[in-house]
Amino acid sequence: MDKTAFVFAGGGSLGAIQVGMLRELVAWGVMPDIVIGASAGAINGAYFACNPGVAGAGRLDALWRGIRRADILPWGWRSVWSMVGGNRGHLVEAAGLRRLLAQHFGPRRLEAAELPLHVVATDMHSGDEVLLSSGSIVDAVLASAAIPGVFPPVQFEGRTLIDGGVANNTPVSTAVALGATRVIVLPAGFTCAERRPPRGALEHAFNALSLLVARQLVNDLQHFADRAQISVVPPLCPLDISPYDYSKCGELIDRAAATTAQWLQGKGLDSQRIPGALAPHSHDEATPSCSADIPEAAPH
Repeated sequence: MDKTAFVFAGGGSLGAIQVGMLRELVAWGVMPDIVIGASAGAINGAYFACNPGVAGAGRLDALWRGIRRADILPWGWRSVWSMVGGNRGHLVEAAGLRRLLAQHFGPRRLEAAELPLHVVATDMHSGDEVLLSSGSIVDAVLASAAIPGVFPPVQFEGRTLIDGGVANNTPVSTAVALGATRVIVLPAGFTCAERRPPRGALEHAFNALSLLVARQLVNDLQHFADRAQISVVPPLCPLDISPYDYSKCGELIDRAAATTAQWLQGKGLDSQRIPGALAPHSHDEATPSCSADIPEAAPH
């Protein structure tokens, strides 16, 4: 009997893309047996695991459309100076994100979610992946989303944890280790090869990180192809919205919903094709979007 996992990847504000994907998947009648999330994907995964189904996806949609950057990342010159000129090792405190999470999860624990829920974080000292399956949802998601240098590390049951994306941004391997035989990956976003140059230090960092994350995901998809049926909902492409820009969340949700509906109608769930958006590529007037898939690796 199949055991289906939804895997929610990290990606900052681009996590809004997953909401459009999720909305269409559940409308299509696809439901997971387990939910796994890392970084921003931990927020989406936790919310859906606690509020499964069409109604839960709709409420998550409304939540994302109402988020503003100041709710999550209230930075300004004072916070930058505190990091650069002082001895603080992070840009902002996580109080805003904690308030948002507490509003929706309260004291709820991971093991009390409606669907089995697992959150991926990273041990700050060893760099090892840490799988959180019990304990406070708020603390687990804060740890999984604690972007190094942006948010402070989180103490969770005796360990100092940071962003799960550092160790495993798209935890396909974790899903397989948990016994999933069918894995549906909901990616966030990947940088196209310079539709415009990155603006600022954070975008430059994300540009480099997204290339690394995409390469690791392709490797995992090929490595685990004979262990599980893995389907990747196609990422949006082209994509040139910053992962720190929360003003475009509604647009991202709607675009992702449209492309996901088309993918489902084209029997995408029956295929293990690897979307071409995961490979380095560029666009010009003749090729405004990425359509060529990456060849599947032969089973091990």
